[in-house]
Amino acid sequence: MDLGLAGRRALICASSQGLGLACAEALAREGCDVFINGRNADRLASAAEAIRQATGRQATPVQADIGQAEGRAALVAACPSPDILVTNNHGPAPGEFTRFEEADWIEAVQQNMLAPLMLIRAVLPGMRERKFGRIVNITSAMVKSPRPGMELSTSARAGLTAACKAISLKAAVDNVTINNLLPERIDTDRQRFMAERMMRDLGIDRDEARRRIADSLPAKRFGRPAEFGDACAYLCSSQAGFITGQNLQLDGGGYSGLI
Repeated sequence: MDLGLAGRRALICASSQGLGLACAEALAREGCDVFINGRNADRLASAAEAIRQATGRQATPVQADIGQAEGRAALVAACPSPDILVTNNHGPAPGEFTRFEEADWIEAVQQNMLAPLMLIRAVLPGMRERKFGRIVNITSAMVKSPRPGMELSTSARAGLTAACKAISLKAAVDNVTINNLLPERIDTDRQRFMAERMMRDLGIDRDEARRRIADSLPAKRFGRPAEFGDACAYLCSSQAGFITGQNLQLDGGGYSGLI
């Protein structure tokens, strides 16, 4: 299927590795020129070169911390008129609710709610004026399935989800969509971190930790980053113009609810 993305400009946050990189790779394969972002200059440059070599598309690295206003300004200055915005950022570490300090809550909201909203605010008027825009937020399965220990992530990203639902209702008339991808157990560094945490807590080896994590899903395996990236590319496609304000879960069947 031709997704109608050839020549589009895509701005993908936190995309030097992991899920953000998977989205950038998928969009570049579909013909987008991508602007990728990260804080580590060497990793970012390597990712940009790999995308260029694999797809033949322009991949522009933008070193910036999107949690800071100056970092967001640098990102938008590098790509002031994106057709596509994929928001993403590192999630807060799991922990015990009674041990979270006020500063932990403020940081979670800053990184996982306010930072993406400020980027959306910066690019949305131009998208509406040009009558095309695709905004995809990478959030978390915890938005719909809160778990103990994940209160910081759940709260901040649920707030982002609610705000974007409201924003999407006005933007849809101008062919601008806003949707969310809710990953769980995609095989990235985040899952390696979770496996290492389980190893420490339970005294088990890496293989056993990964087996237990995978077995918690009906699919009995980890998701592949490429699967996630391809889902993102479809939500950004011309064919997806009638899909907005939605949460797409990529979780191997892990969500037990009906709606």
